[in-house]
This record gives sequence, C-alpha cells and structure tokens, in this order.
Amino acid sequence: MYDLIIIGSGPAGLSAAVYGKRAGLNLLIIEEKPMSGGQVLNTSEVDNYLGMPGIGGFDMGVKFREHADAAGAEFKTAAVTSIRDGGEMKIVETSDGTSYEAKTLILATGAEHAPLGVPGEEEFKGRGVSYCATCDGAFFRGKDVAVVGGGDVAVEDAVYLARMCRKVYLIHRRDSLRAAKGLQDKLTACENIEILWNRTVKDIHGSGSVEAVTLLHVTEQAEEELAVEGVFIAVGMHPNTEAFRDTVPCDEKGYVIAGEDCVTKAEGIFAAGDLRTKQVRQIITAVADGACAVASAERYLTAYK
Repeated sequence: MYDLIIIGSGPAGLSAAVYGKRAGLNLLIIEEKPMSGGQVLNTSEVDNYLGMPGIGGFDMGVKFREHADAAGAEFKTAAVTSIRDGGEMKIVETSDGTSYEAKTLILATGAEHAPLGVPGEEEFKGRGVSYCATCDGAFFRGKDVAVVGGGDVAVEDAVYLARMCRKVYLIHRRDSLRAAKGLQDKLTACENIEILWNRTVKDIHGSGSVEAVTLLHVTEQAEEELAVEGVFIAVGMHPNTEAFRDTVPCDEKGYVIAGEDCVTKAEGIFAAGDLRTKQVRQIITAVADGACAVASAERYLTAYK
C-alpha cells in the first residue's frame, strides 16, 4: 500500500510529487497520457510564471517532470476508471485492469477548455488561438482580437484585453449576454470593444498564424470576414472528474469541492489544480495547490498513524 497516490501529472500533480517525496512519502503518480505536463504542453510560450519569462510550454512541462523524476517519484501510465473510498484504504482502478491501494489520494487531473470545434481551431492553437486571456493577452498588445462567448469569463476576458489591444470584438451567438450586469457595465464602458451579436465562428484561418475568422450571422445566415490576429475562446471549461464524481462531492459543474487547503469532503482524498473549486486557474496556482495538498495529506497521515 502506498502512502499517497497522485492521479494526474500536470503542474499540480508534479508539484505534489516533488513535495511528497521531500516529505518522505511512498507515493505513485498515475497519468493516462504518454507525457506529463498537462495543458501547458500545448502552450507555445509562458510569460507569467515567476522566474521563467518566455519559457516554452513544452519545455516547462519537461522541466516539471524532470524535477519529479529527480526526486525519485514513481510513475504509472494508465487511465483511472474509478476510485473507491474504503476508509483507511483508498482503491484506484485503472484501464489496464490493475488496482492500486493508498492511504491518501490527491486528485490532479485538471480541466479542459471547451473547444468551438471549428476548422482552424486546432491548427492555430498557440499561434493566435488561445483559451486564456490573462496567460496570452500580452502577446497581442496593440493588435485586433476577438473573444468568443457571452458569459462571465468571456466578458472578463474582453475587458482585460481592451486594456492592451487596439480593438476587441466580442462574438456572441445570441442577442443578449449571460454575464453579470456589473461585468456588462464594465464592457460597455470600454470604447474599443465592439459586440457582434447573433454570430458564430464558422472557421479560423491565416498563414502561419491567425489572420481572420469567418463569421456566420445566425438569423440572416450571412457570412462575413473579420480580420483579427488573435481569437480567445471562452465558451466554458470541463473538469476531468468523471471517474471521481461517485466518490468525491462535486459542484453542479463537476468541479471537486475543496478549499485552499485542498481538502475534499471525503476524508483522506485531496484535490489540487484546475479540477477543484477556485477563482484562479493558472500554472502557478496549480503548483501551489500541489504543495498545499501534500501538506494536508501529511496532516491526515499523522492523525491516521
């Protein structure tokens, strides 16, 4: 039996691995993908991680994994299909039919940005297509960009980008926004934001990087070209918690309910990174969660002993 099993090896999981090994815990990290790093692997450049300005996302993911390897962490490649809470023993079932036992678990499987699913989106990811305005907005200073969505995040992103971009187009498929009124007031106060109502993105195109999007007016069924150098997609997030929802309480959106100490409502099970309920989902907060989750697991293990 392990002291700790960490499910997921993005920044939160790898941080937990390093802190767990430094604490002398016998631990295992289970990761379903062939490479560790999580979403950061798909980011062309990270400019807001302390001490590493301008580092490539892939390089950052490799460095995080190397640190965990150097600490002596044990890894297993498999998809987790379910977890069971047996009180003092937690059981993790995997896709290859193998089960693992541990006294504590840290869930660190992250969340994924909901895609638009249009031509060009995948091709230009990291080359004009972004899902995080606070991560990538600085790269579009003085440029024209589009934000797709109509909820709180989309409006917050548009307002944030308006501070540095020449022009921000907010593209929304309906004729009214779902965002809170206070946010809408901030939006309308920005002179360089234009709302394009009743429109969807049909495709994203360019040569090497994003140059324009094709829009479809949903009521008139007319197409139009919009010249932009960046497309920020804010149509929702999807937490990767399907395998845990029968065991660990989640909110209505599927995020594991846990505070800054990463303690869930299931004893001995902790949640770190983008899959937990939190305000800010950034690499640096995921790394911090990894450390906090291990500290909480240590306290639990001390009481258990």
